[in-house]
Amino acid sequence: MKSPLTVDQALYARDALAKGIYDRLFTWIVHKVNSSLSNRCKHRCNLMGLLDIYGFEIFQVNCFEQFCINYCNEKLQQLFIELTLKSEQEEYQKEGIQWEPVEYFNNKIICDLIEAKPLGIISVLDEECLRPGDTTDMTFLSKLVTTIGKHPHFISHSVADTSTRKTIQRDEFRLLHYAGDVTYNIKGFLDKNNDLLFRDLKETMTESKNPITSECFTKEELNSKKRPDTAATQFKTSLAQLMVILMSKEPAYVRCIKPNDYKRAGQFDERIIHHQVKYLGLMENLRVRRAGFAYRRPYELFLKRYKSLCPATWPHYSGSARDGVHALVSHLGYGDDDYRIGKTKIFIRFPRVLFATEDAFQKRKHELATQIQAKYRCFHQRKKYLRMRISAILIQCHWRRVLAQRLLKRRRWAAGIVRKFVKGFKYRNEPECDENREFVKFTKMNWLQRLAVAAPKSILDKSWIVAPRLLQETSGLLQKLNTKNLVLRYVKKTSPAQKIQMQQKVVAERLFKGKKDVYISSVKDHFVDSRIAVHHESLKNQLLRQVNETVKYCIYVTKYDRHGYKSRKRVLFLTDTTLYVVEEKEFKIKDRVPYDLISSIQTSSLMDGLFVVVVTSKEENGSKEDQKQIERGDIILQSDHIIETLTRFTMIANKENVLKIATGGTINHDLTSGKQGCIEFIKGDNYLVKKGKNGQLLVMVPAAMP
Repeated sequence: MKSPLTVDQALYARDALAKGIYDRLFTWIVHKVNSSLSNRCKHRCNLMGLLDIYGFEIFQVNCFEQFCINYCNEKLQQLFIELTLKSEQEEYQKEGIQWEPVEYFNNKIICDLIEAKPLGIISVLDEECLRPGDTTDMTFLSKLVTTIGKHPHFISHSVADTSTRKTIQRDEFRLLHYAGDVTYNIKGFLDKNNDLLFRDLKETMTESKNPITSECFTKEELNSKKRPDTAATQFKTSLAQLMVILMSKEPAYVRCIKPNDYKRAGQFDERIIHHQVKYLGLMENLRVRRAGFAYRRPYELFLKRYKSLCPATWPHYSGSARDGVHALVSHLGYGDDDYRIGKTKIFIRFPRVLFATEDAFQKRKHELATQIQAKYRCFHQRKKYLRMRISAILIQCHWRRVLAQRLLKRRRWAAGIVRKFVKGFKYRNEPECDENREFVKFTKMNWLQRLAVAAPKSILDKSWIVAPRLLQETSGLLQKLNTKNLVLRYVKKTSPAQKIQMQQKVVAERLFKGKKDVYISSVKDHFVDSRIAVHHESLKNQLLRQVNETVKYCIYVTKYDRHGYKSRKRVLFLTDTTLYVVEEKEFKIKDRVPYDLISSIQTSSLMDGLFVVVVTSKEENGSKEDQKQIERGDIILQSDHIIETLTRFTMIANKENVLKIATGGTINHDLTSGKQGCIEFIKGDNYLVKKGKNGQLLVMVPAAMP
């Protein structure tokens, strides 16, 4: 018999077949995974399951899918209430424990609204799907209004007040869930709830040659005359089975809190967080946990386990279990707030109290075991000792004979070795022969062992143990090889920064060693690129933008005027091409000298930090700014790190030959308009720079700087 379908019916049939294949294939995969992970051992019944579901969904348009997901969340919230808030408090009240009830919202009324029979939403939806006649989504909504329109958690356009009607369309209804109000659009509720998979399509799929498809669509299903359940009923049945499983276990909850509605990192919306914490009942659960008891146990079991800790209850207690527990906790020193005595159980509030009791029990078990073991060990060890004593005497007799034989053999062997050693020592300087072969071998081994311990571990360590005459050549080769190895290891460990530091130190040594007294005290100090304080960094950056050059080195210096030699605080900057002297307070440029204008830098050979930058030009047609700088004369500066400063200048400017170290005690310098001044260096007790009586700059330098 053939039943022609319209275009819409064919589309529905196609979609129903696709949904059916997807549903059954997904179920098949789930069963396969579960069977693969199932425990094959029948004796073990431990189970750890993981349930991950969608959270509560509230979209702009909420349809049948959101209705099912939110229904699932309502059931899980109800389970959470039953297993935590409700059951916990009911047990305290049942046991007669003084307890201040924690108020919470019980969402059972919402679950009944959705799943109750015959007036629940799912029941009404199934009735509309199965009812003959012209049924639509609007008739379903009308039926809901008729049956549950007066329910306090149900709102539709027809039963809402005037202000609420503005927020609900005529094809929508609203449920007041525990997590918030959700407005559902009824479009597609009937179509998505119906199972439109025709019987002939099922029969076609059972004939498939694909083993998985034929397994998903069984022929036994065709023999069933019962109308297939709707999607909502199937979801409700599966959810009920899940609730049964969860009620038989001890579930632990992981609550995921969304910080915002936009999935953005670093954005914490307090309103959304507060709303989630409130509707999830976390505060109520926290109050129950804080005020509740961490451990509870029937009197009989508690007394049976811990009775050995109290002399009054050990080994047997003749009274009731309740009295025995009371005597036990009194002996253990429980505080009044640490426990409560119920009708059938003892309740312990803090885990630390239970842990302390358990630790005492574990310790007591060892004491009891020790008492039991003591008597038995006494008897057993006595018998064992007597047997061992007889055996030891017998073994000693034979062993002493063996030791005497071994000692004789060893002494004979030692005498032969000593004889060979003496003979080898006599022929030690002769070519290798039978008489000295062992001695030479021992000498080489001994020297190599001592060398392995005493070999230099540093490049600067030039020590080397004296080698015997026959190992002189080998000693020289090993010493060179060890030196090369140390150098190679040192080079590999040297970082680029250390390499640059060493290059600077090498240049400083070449320029100042044996020429300037202050050099020795500067060897231990590391050279740096900047000695400017942190609070001057902003001024430094402004200067860099002004000159548009890269600063290679900067340091605080003291500048002495060309006339009067008055000291002024300045900052010295060295760029790729120019030397700058700027004011310390505002970093205003006072002197700008290109490296091409610097003919020499003069300093004394003493412990001072004074140096003179001699400014001249070999070019006749220089810029006006350069000519102005030349006319102003030389620059007199003083640096607390003169070795570092002059070394960095010579390397940056690539002018090692401009450094002049005066040994005569005076340095002449140019003043304005070609005049000349003089700097005189004398030795004294303290370091002092002042203007002399004859108008010269007098620098008093001690033999050693403090």
